[in-house]
Amino acid sequence: MEVRQEDTELDLESIHRPDMQWFVVNTLTGQESNAQQYLRSQMRNAEMSGMIGDVRMPTEKVTETKNGKKKTTTHKFFPGYLLVQAAIYTVPDPSKPRRRILNTDCWRFITDTPGIIRFLGDDHPIPLTDQEVDDIFAQTDDQKAARPKVTYEPGEIVMILEGAFKGSSGPIDEVDPDRGRLKVTVTIFGRPVSVELEYWQVERQQVQAPVASVRG
Repeated sequence: MEVRQEDTELDLESIHRPDMQWFVVNTLTGQESNAQQYLRSQMRNAEMSGMIGDVRMPTEKVTETKNGKKKTTTHKFFPGYLLVQAAIYTVPDPSKPRRRILNTDCWRFITDTPGIIRFLGDDHPIPLTDQEVDDIFAQTDDQKAARPKVTYEPGEIVMILEGAFKGSSGPIDEVDPDRGRLKVTVTIFGRPVSVELEYWQVERQQVQAPVASVRG
């Protein structure tokens, strides 16, 4: 399902606030966006000021090629979940940072939000580690290149749809899924030539036949 992404890019200062942590909340199916909008509209009032920093619905861009046309859509990265940056716990004694007290006002406000079911950890919310937060936002960064929807394997036959070699077909030699690129060997003037292409520039023509197992 395609979703609309209105989040602005987060900087490191906004992601890692000393007074707040990131938590995962479970939502009703299809209610992620409504719950996000409600929390964002309410978190700026006097009662919740300073308790909720941000609410994110992580998404990712996915590209696919249909009928020779490249299409990019935005999909939910964690369907049924939101990331909430909040001051769920307070530390009454700075000398004992591990002794935390649940901020019931903040916890109840979030769990009572229409569309939200529970925190990960229920009444003992489990905060994400800094590394987990960094990994999530690195994968869902708005500036990150779109991830190709289709996947390829070496040996498959593809047809080139764009560029100087449009209409040529050949086997895949190498696949780079992180960059969404692959190397294909095509025959030009009777000679094999290796060309590097993006996923959306090709279309699968033939799936490599599986190698039959040999039984003794």
